[in-house]
Amino acid sequence: MFRIDAYGDMGLRVQLGKTISKETNEKIRSLALCLEKEKISGVIEWIPTYTAISISYDPYIISYDKLKNRIEDFREQMVSVKLPPAMVVHIPVCYGGEYGPDLETVAKHNGINVEDVINLHADVDYLIYMMGFTPGFPYLGGMSEKIATPRLSNPRRKIPVGSVGIAGAQTGVYSMETPGGWQLIGRTPVRLFDSSKQEPILLQAGNFVRFVTINEAEYKAIDAEIKQGIYQPKRETFLVK
Repeated sequence: MFRIDAYGDMGLRVQLGKTISKETNEKIRSLALCLEKEKISGVIEWIPTYTAISISYDPYIISYDKLKNRIEDFREQMVSVKLPPAMVVHIPVCYGGEYGPDLETVAKHNGINVEDVINLHADVDYLIYMMGFTPGFPYLGGMSEKIATPRLSNPRRKIPVGSVGIAGAQTGVYSMETPGGWQLIGRTPVRLFDSSKQEPILLQAGNFVRFVTINEAEYKAIDAEIKQGIYQPKRETFLVK
């Protein structure tokens, strides 16, 4: 699928699929690499989503028709685009207790115990489909349906930064302190967004996240290392299983 539509008076939308899938995500990443390589004059930014890319442009520099034709030219180029090797970023998580106040709720909703929730959630390679909501927040695919749980009926006003949550069949990590309605099952000391760094956002769409279980003492030790600027999350090349 490759359909281009107007998106307001300063944008267009390239639809690359109808459902969330790894194949659609690869098409989106390929198109994004084409846009990055070509650096089309007048293109302001592009925003990847689950099934499409929205592109904003300056109509005083490039017209809609001209930009549409340029994007159409990418249809064949995308086939030969070589995507960079995906990386797996290990994110340590302390589950339950004050770090994950909704862990028991998730277990009860699914008729399993808390250990089962942790085992099903951790040590899984989650594909980062897109980034959004707040800077550094990853939308992840691959969570077991056995721990899927609806959002809270009454969202919290403040979610601590680093909180790991479940909303329906999705899981994610709060990169900033914000309101939210996800079921909180744990927390990581790792900063997914740090405006003081040269590269403030830790994760990238197309890579993977693996949650690794830690205890409270390990959480505090890693947090101390992060504050000293000496902690680096483990990364490894993703191996197709």
